[in-house]
Amino acid sequence: MRERRWETTTPLSFQHALAVGERLAALGLKPVSPAQDVICYVEEWTVPSLDAIDQLDPWATEDVTLIHMREGWRGDFFLLSGAYHTVYQRHQDIGTYCSISHPWRIRERLRFHEPRAMCWIGFRHAHSFIRIRLQTSHVITPGETRGDTDRMRWLDERRAAFLEAITLLDLPIETSVEKEAVVLRPADVSFPFFCSWPDAFGPCQFEYNTSDAFEFLVPSSKLAETFHPEPAGVRAYLTGFSEAALAEFQAIEPSPRLMYRCSVHCPLDELPEILTAIKPDGVLYATLCEFQTQTLLPDRGDASAIIGIVGGHEQFKVEVRLNQAPLPEDDMAPWLERVIGHPVVYAPLPAFV
Repeated sequence: MRERRWETTTPLSFQHALAVGERLAALGLKPVSPAQDVICYVEEWTVPSLDAIDQLDPWATEDVTLIHMREGWRGDFFLLSGAYHTVYQRHQDIGTYCSISHPWRIRERLRFHEPRAMCWIGFRHAHSFIRIRLQTSHVITPGETRGDTDRMRWLDERRAAFLEAITLLDLPIETSVEKEAVVLRPADVSFPFFCSWPDAFGPCQFEYNTSDAFEFLVPSSKLAETFHPEPAGVRAYLTGFSEAALAEFQAIEPSPRLMYRCSVHCPLDELPEILTAIKPDGVLYATLCEFQTQTLLPDRGDASAIIGIVGGHEQFKVEVRLNQAPLPEDDMAPWLERVIGHPVVYAPLPAFV
């Protein structure tokens, strides 16, 4: 689900972030207590070597993924993804996962979508996949009526953008508009096919799977070529591999910047220790409180809200995510400021990390 998101405008100490929880409790909500166990999500943690993950040994971790980041890359995507696939084949097992992302450019003239989109080619045990994601200019979530006056032009644009990728990849996927939303479905419904990351006018992402591990190597490179000659940010995601396998992946040229992402189980009040362990670049997130907005706005439409603590660069902030805005746009920030006690600004998350 795409979300509406606001965040505090100034850095907070951890104690000030915890005080937001006390404020929420006073409003009748049920925030996490400082001693309560939470799942802390770690992202964008740049590391000098593979064994940096040992810094998180005091806590239980899961979903540990090593990311190879290449910025300003101008290489051959077919050769790069093929090299990852070759190493993957030597080390694949149930639970291993490898994917490589590359931006692609939509040639259609766009108003409601960004011309820069993203594709992933991935390898899991016994199958491979291609994933395509679009990025809209504005986040309009299911249930909201913002953008309804432009709905038909929006739908035509989205369908054309998806169709461009489907044609380049030569995929047997049909596109249509049903019940005022874009619909994608494979010609053969027995093929594993997933649509996700939805907004009010249909999916922003699809994933097409095949049992042929080689099928998408050439088509994905054709899609990547639409971004040339602009330099690209390319990421490879590696999960479930041994250190020996990761070292083999790392030898793929050109040498990448290494980053980790993972989930950490810890008491809420240990977030500062985790932030110290992942400095200087790591970012963490943990949920402080979940509630339905009608709890505080009984005469308005209901929405699901999540208030979280975000840590990065040795400081904290508070964010609020909602599946839709229960108030008019101009009233949202002032209301959220009254709820959490700090100024906020609208801050949608980036689409492609």
